[in-house]
Amino acid sequence: MTKQIAALKRVYSEGSIIIAGSAGLIEGVKVKAAKVLPDERGRLGEIMRNDDELFEKFGQLYFTTTYPGIVKAWHWHKKQSDFFYVVKGTVKVALYDNREDSKTKGCVNQIYMSQHCPAVLRIPPGVCHGWMCVSQDEAYIINMPTEVYDYKQPDEFRIPAHDNDIPYDWTRKDG
Repeated sequence: MTKQIAALKRVYSEGSIIIAGSAGLIEGVKVKAAKVLPDERGRLGEIMRNDDELFEKFGQLYFTTTYPGIVKAWHWHKKQSDFFYVVKGTVKVALYDNREDSKTKGCVNQIYMSQHCPAVLRIPPGVCHGWMCVSQDEAYIINMPTEVYDYKQPDEFRIPAHDNDIPYDWTRKDG
C-alpha cells in the first residue's frame, strides 16, 4: 500500500518566512524573524531574549550539523519545546501533529530555514519534527530546548525517517 502524502499550501507568511501546511498552522507552532542589525563591521543577530513573546524557559543551548541531502527525522518530546535557529546553510523542517488532544492532529507543516532568512521556530511538546539539509554545504542548527537533556531518561521518542505513517515525503522536488 502506498503512503498518502499531504498536499501542502501556504498557511503562514511573515516577510520572507513561509510555512506550508496540509490544513493550517499546527497548534502551538510559532515562528519569528530574528532581528539582524548590520553595520560596516558586520552583523549582530538577536536570536532569543527572555522578554521575547516566544520565550518560555531556558533548558540548554546546543548546536548540531547536518550534511547535504541528509534527513534527521522524526522525533518528538513529551515535556520540552524546541526552538530552532539555522546559523549556516538551508534546511527543510517538517512538522507533524500526532497529539491526540490537538485541534490540528494529523496536520503537516513545512518551513525552509536558512542563514538568508534568519528566524526562530518554536516546536511544542508532542509535535513530531525533523529536517533535511537542502543546501550545498553542511547546515548548522542551534536549538534552545526548554529542558536539560537527561542522559538517563531522555525526553526523546523516535520514528524512522522514511518508513512510517506520517504523510510527508522527504524527496527533493525539482521543477
